[in-house]
Amino acid sequence: MIHSMTGYGKSTATIGSRRYTAEIRSLNGKNLDLSVRMPSAFREKEMELRKALSKAVGRGKCDLSLHYVADGVERKELNAPLISAYLDDLEGIAQSRGYENNPGSLLQVAMRLPDVLQQGKEEFNVNEWIQIEKVVDEALANFLAFRTHEGKTLEADFRAHVSNIASMEMEIGPLLDERIKRIRSRIQTNFDEIQDRGRLDENRFEQEVLFYLEKLDVSEERVRLKAHCDYFIEVLEQPEGQAKKLGFIAQEMGREINTLGSKANDADMQRYVVQMKDELEKIKEQVLNAL
Repeated sequence: MIHSMTGYGKSTATIGSRRYTAEIRSLNGKNLDLSVRMPSAFREKEMELRKALSKAVGRGKCDLSLHYVADGVERKELNAPLISAYLDDLEGIAQSRGYENNPGSLLQVAMRLPDVLQQGKEEFNVNEWIQIEKVVDEALANFLAFRTHEGKTLEADFRAHVSNIASMEMEIGPLLDERIKRIRSRIQTNFDEIQDRGRLDENRFEQEVLFYLEKLDVSEERVRLKAHCDYFIEVLEQPEGQAKKLGFIAQEMGREINTLGSKANDADMQRYVVQMKDELEKIKEQVLNAL
């Protein structure tokens, strides 16, 4: 079964005084491009997360966002060294300008400057991380389920487009018979006009007709196109990860359709060729989003 490279999964859980949220999303891409954003306290587990995600995601541009919102008030610490440095600078400026040195006022100014309050340094908590892992795993399960659901939609589209191409190929058959009759009649008419002048004989006429019709014969192209369509469906039913192979098969289908068009020499056949090319382009577009 084919899977989509586009996916989204989310999970939320309350752990202690915080509500953690894990979000995983991906878009199509030739290779794996993985981005992980998480609280600094758990950075030592980033490589472990990357390894697990790489195995599950396979290909595509994927982002994991792990963040939290505190349910209560979390204590912050004063950045004492920075506040002291702010006060020294403010006192120096006040003295150089001849302003009154009021420590209380300077402290009020310093406390409004950037980064005077900071989050206390957190220590890695094993028990908390075990619960966070469950949140990430649930988000990943939802993400993979999303990919599977989208993959079913892709598969249905693929089957419809391939079926349309196969149906058009079958409808070309009667047109080929009519085309041969018209070509033979046209050549016969031209030959009769020349024969009146005694220039050519019947044997030469038959040879020229056979040679001309052989150049326009598309029976091999039709057989190969049908085989490619059958093989496309066969690969579609194999386990996930067949998108590149499907792309190669689509290229081969395109070669046969183009050859049909170049040999058609018939307006009605060309219409079917154009429609088959349109169906094939839709397949190629969708293959880029398949895993």
